[in-house]
Amino acid sequence: MGDIWRSHYWSIGKNVDLIIAEATKKEQWDYIGVSQAIRAWSWQTLTDYHGEVILKQAWEPNRFVFDYDSQEEVYAEVQRLSNLALENLNKTDGGVSQASLARGDLVYKGDRSKWTKFVYAVLARNANHLSNKSSYNPDKVIEYCNKSLASNDDNFGIPPAGTSSTDGNFYGPTRQNVQVFRPTNFFVNLLNGTVFSGVQDPRISLMITASPDGIYRGVDPGKGDPTNTTANNATTRIPTFWGNSPSVTNVAQISGKYIFTDKANHFIFTYAEIQFMKAEAAFKKGDKAMAYDAFKKGITAHMDFTKVPAAQRDAYLASAAVPQSADALTISDIMLQKYIAMWVLGSIETWVDMRRYDYSSSVYKGFAFPTAFYIDNNGKPAYRVRPRYNSEYVWNLESLAKFGGDKADYHTVKPWFMLP
Repeated sequence: MGDIWRSHYWSIGKNVDLIIAEATKKEQWDYIGVSQAIRAWSWQTLTDYHGEVILKQAWEPNRFVFDYDSQEEVYAEVQRLSNLALENLNKTDGGVSQASLARGDLVYKGDRSKWTKFVYAVLARNANHLSNKSSYNPDKVIEYCNKSLASNDDNFGIPPAGTSSTDGNFYGPTRQNVQVFRPTNFFVNLLNGTVFSGVQDPRISLMITASPDGIYRGVDPGKGDPTNTTANNATTRIPTFWGNSPSVTNVAQISGKYIFTDKANHFIFTYAEIQFMKAEAAFKKGDKAMAYDAFKKGITAHMDFTKVPAAQRDAYLASAAVPQSADALTISDIMLQKYIAMWVLGSIETWVDMRRYDYSSSVYKGFAFPTAFYIDNNGKPAYRVRPRYNSEYVWNLESLAKFGGDKADYHTVKPWFMLP
C-alpha cells in the first residue's frame, strides 16, 4: 500500500525533472509535454489514494523532514501541469520529433495527438472527482472527455514483455501477485443477472471463471472462500483470477485470461472510462440524452475490449439489463456499468467513485460493508490510505501529526475531493 507513494516520489520522481532539463536544452517540447503529463497523472493518483501529500517541498534538496499540503492544492497542481503539458505537446518547432520520442514511448510511439488525449483524460478525472462540490462543472468534464480518448485504439495500456517475473504483467500468473484473490459476490452478482433483471452478462465467462460445477461464485470481503473448508469441495472451489483451480500451482500450466495474463497490457486509461465519466457528468447536468448515448458507448467499448462477440454484445444492450430509453437511465446504471468496466484495471478510480457516493448501496446496488470493521476504524469505513510507512511514519511523524495523520483512525478521514 506504499507503492504509489514510492512510484510518485522515487520511481518517477526526479527523473521527470532530469528529462525536462535535458529536453529544454534541445527544445524537445514533446519530451517536456509527456513528462509533465506523467507527473500530472501521478499527482492525481497519489492524492486520490492518500489525501494530503507533500507537494511544495517534494524533491527539495538538503531536507530531511517535509511538510504536507492540502489535497485542494494538489488538484490545482494537476491542472497547472496538465495545461503546461498541452502547451508543449502543441509545439512543432525546435527538436520535436515523433521518431525520437517513440524510442522510449512504449504506448503511443511518440504520437503527440494521443498524448494530448491522455492529458485531457487526466483533466477529466480531476474535474469529475469534484462532483460533490458547488464548484463542480459538468460542462468542463464533458469538454475534457470529448477531447480525450476517442476509441479503444487510444487506450493507454503499458505492454510488458511477459517472459519472466521481472518483465511480466503485474496481474499475470508468473508474477503470482493475485494468487489468493477472488472476485467478490458483489461483482459476480453484477454479471450473473442478480442485479440486472436476471440477464447474464456475456462478459462473465471472459472476465471470471466458474467453479468446476459451472456456477460462478464470489466471496464476501473478510470471509474468504466459503467453499474451501473441507476436502470434498472439488466442484465448488472458486478459481483464481487466472482461471485455474487453486490446486494448480505450476505457473507453466496457467495461461490466464482477460487482463490476468503475463503479456496483458497494464491499463491507465480506457475509452470506456471516458464515456462513463461523460455519462455521469451529462446526467448530473440534466442532459439525459447525452448521458444515455455515452452510457451505451461505454458498455459497447468495454464489451469490445473484453472481446464479446458483436451479436452477444448487441443482444445485451437490447435486454432488460440495460435501460432502453434515456428517461429510464439512473445514476446507479452508469456507476455499476463503470464498476464492471474498471474492475481491477481501474481499481483506484473505482474507489474514488465509491467514496464520492459515500459507498451508497442505492447507487452500488448489492454492495454491503463487512459485518465488522477493524478495531482502529471505530465503526467507519476507510476513505484513504496512510502515507508510506518507512518514509513518513519512521522519519516524518511530526509533520503527519500536524493534521492528524498520526491518529489510529486517520485512514477513515474523508478526503477533500468528496466533501461539499
